[in-house]
Amino acid sequence: MQQAFDKEALAWIIESAMDAIVTVDGAQRIVLFNAAAEKMFGCSAEEALGLPLDHFIPERFRHAHRRRIREFGQTQVTKRTMGSLGAVYGLRANGEEFPIEASISQIEANGQKLFTVILRDITERKRAEEKLIEQAALLNYARDAILVRGLDDRILFWNQGAERIYGWTAEEAAGRDIKDLIYRGDFSQFEDAKRAAIEQGEWSGELRQATKGGKEVVAECRWTLVRDANGQPKSYLAINTDITERKRLEAQFLRAQRLESIGTLASGIAHDLNNILSPITTGVQLLQMRLTDESSQRMLEVIRQSAERGGDLIKQVLSFARGGVEGQRITLQPKHLIKEIAKLLAETFPKNITIKHSLPPDLATISGDPTQLHQALMNLCVNARDAMPEGGALTIAAETVFFDEHYARMNHEARPGPYALISVTDTGTGIPPGVLDRIFDPFFTTKEQGKGTGLGLSTVQGIVKSHGGFVNVYSEPGRGTQFRIYLPAIASAQTAQAAAALSNLPAGHGETILVVDDEASVREITRTTLEAFGYRVLVAREGAEAVTLYTAHQDEIEAVLTDMMMPQMDGPAMIRELQKINPQVRIIASSGLAEGERAAEAAELGVKTFLPKPYNAERLLKAIGGVIGEAIGKER
Repeated sequence: MQQAFDKEALAWIIESAMDAIVTVDGAQRIVLFNAAAEKMFGCSAEEALGLPLDHFIPERFRHAHRRRIREFGQTQVTKRTMGSLGAVYGLRANGEEFPIEASISQIEANGQKLFTVILRDITERKRAEEKLIEQAALLNYARDAILVRGLDDRILFWNQGAERIYGWTAEEAAGRDIKDLIYRGDFSQFEDAKRAAIEQGEWSGELRQATKGGKEVVAECRWTLVRDANGQPKSYLAINTDITERKRLEAQFLRAQRLESIGTLASGIAHDLNNILSPITTGVQLLQMRLTDESSQRMLEVIRQSAERGGDLIKQVLSFARGGVEGQRITLQPKHLIKEIAKLLAETFPKNITIKHSLPPDLATISGDPTQLHQALMNLCVNARDAMPEGGALTIAAETVFFDEHYARMNHEARPGPYALISVTDTGTGIPPGVLDRIFDPFFTTKEQGKGTGLGLSTVQGIVKSHGGFVNVYSEPGRGTQFRIYLPAIASAQTAQAAAALSNLPAGHGETILVVDDEASVREITRTTLEAFGYRVLVAREGAEAVTLYTAHQDEIEAVLTDMMMPQMDGPAMIRELQKINPQVRIIASSGLAEGERAAEAAELGVKTFLPKPYNAERLLKAIGGVIGEAIGKER
């Protein structure tokens, strides 16, 4: 009675099972076909009994299926997951194929082997998986970085948009702490955003991040806290948009708007001041004619000089306000203007300031207003004089440079073509980094009250821009300053030769160059140029980061191009550390003051190649090519 009950209970269990259970004999013919199997295959047990099992398997899988069961029967293994043997598909009575998850076991009863297969229809699961794969593929089409990280900040999902923006592949990012990947140094903003996401369920804002190569990125971030079925936080979904270029353009636009507003205000003030000064200057002249005693004449002369100074100041204000657009343009040779200014400076500047000028015989001509350009250069020279109270050297130099399409794209103020470059270099006190960003703002001055109007450099910039040019400045506190004025040149045979020479610049062949500079714009310009000419580039923002990169990639790096002045670990300190790692490291030192102490300092460290800033594509590529070519020559 107990045995009969057990058989009945077993039969009931098999019939009530949710999964299909099919048993076959040694000839692989069906001897058991439960209710779940009937429903799965659309075939009754009466119809299925005696049929070969592969009747319910698609024809293209039947041969492999028979072989697998035959091989399984020859083993002593009692059970196996069939899915591990390859793709498993079922075939319904209506001819429809469907994916199944299967396991097989074997027993021996009454001298013959029986094989029992337990089957589960996974059609819905496959559909869900395919949908997830499809959704993941769609996420990869997004330009934004879409990523999921756990509560421990480790990456769980990283789309192709994230790969494009940050440079890390999905394989490299998986399982890594996001702070190590795209946040460097100060994590306070990141932690504040994380707390807000936990407290409010979401957070949006801007964060400064970094790419694999060290490039700074400004990202517009939208974070959402993802919860599990029980409402407990389990991960963060982040959608990050790269807005670096947009922020740069916004800053330029706001600066232009600010300058335009100040110009309008200055123009109105200058007009009113002219009206105020006119009767004063006229009245002084009349009084000088009437009051002839010495005391009155001295007093009137002071008033006249003060009124004239006010008038000169108004002219500067108007020149800034109008952008230097007034004046007659003629074809002129800058070297004549420079010689005239150098002569004037030698006669009027303190004798403890040495005046030098360097001019090539074939300097390009320009179209410009000589009076305005004279004023711009004199403003720069006067500033240089004031920066050297203890004396020093002031050098005015000029040369012809040619910008190609590639360089013009890197410097938004430049246009392709020839330029006359005029540089004014002093050996004075230099300009602190915090001040450097504001020197062209009108009315901004660091001079004592009464010794500067703050209009000198804004007037220079206005005049140069009205001539279609632009101004660059490089300065190191205590080591001097160099202003570079770029003025569009009139095309000639010489400039055509320069353009031809630029198209034949030496190119690389996949060599790796480490570029070290704390200025993001310099890093990007240099990286883009070198990559365009066949080099592979690694970048670092300062010396310590460069040492770390060099340690990891020293077998790949052919040369190191480094700025000499950087925060934290500067160029000389970094060079010494690299030489400890590899005494034969090839280094190109760069500075804005080629004739200053930095060049000599680099030479003392054994650096043979010095690249003055700001450099163009031609100088950069020739310097890199020269260093690598010299190394290849030695190896031979």
